[in-house]
Amino acid sequence: MGIFSFFYFATVIVLCAILVVAFRNPVYSVISLLVLFFHVAGLFVSLHAEFLAAVQIIVYAGAILVLYLFVVMLLNLKRDDSYQRQVWIGVGLGAAALGEVIYLIAKANMEPAAFVNRVSQVTSAAQEGNTEMVGRLLYTKYLFPFEVASLILLVAMIGAILLAKKALPEVRDK
Repeated sequence: MGIFSFFYFATVIVLCAILVVAFRNPVYSVISLLVLFFHVAGLFVSLHAEFLAAVQIIVYAGAILVLYLFVVMLLNLKRDDSYQRQVWIGVGLGAAALGEVIYLIAKANMEPAAFVNRVSQVTSAAQEGNTEMVGRLLYTKYLFPFEVASLILLVAMIGAILLAKKALPEVRDK
C-alpha cells in the first residue's frame, strides 16, 4: 500500500509542478501550487514525518502561498504572450533534469555497510522523535542559515511591495 501512495503523491506533485509553469493565468498557477503543497505534505505523512507535513501546510500552503496571491493580486498581472519561447526552454531544462536523475540512479552504488549505517541512523532518529530532532538541529547547527533564509524572504517581500507601489497610480482627493 505504501508504494501506491508514494506513486499517487509523486504523480500528482509532478503534474501540478508542470501546471504551475504551464498555466498562463497566474492565479491558476498559484492554485496548482496549493495542490502541490498539500500533496507534498501527504508524502511527508506517508514517510512518517508528521512534523514536516504540518510545517509544509502551515508555512508553505498557508503563509507563502498567501504572499504569492497577495503579490499576484497587487501587481495585477496579465497574460504573458512570450509563452512559446518559455515552453521550449522549460522542456529543454526538464529534459536535462530528467537526464541527470537517470544518470544518478544508474550510478548509485549502495554498499551493504553504508546501508546498515543508514538503517541504524533512521532507527535512532525514530526513537528520539521527528520534532525533537528537527528542532535541535534547526536551532543549533543550522541556526545561521535559518536566520539568513528569513532575512532573504523579508527582503523579497519588501522589494515586491516597493515595485508594486511604484506601478500603482496615485489617487488624489478632489
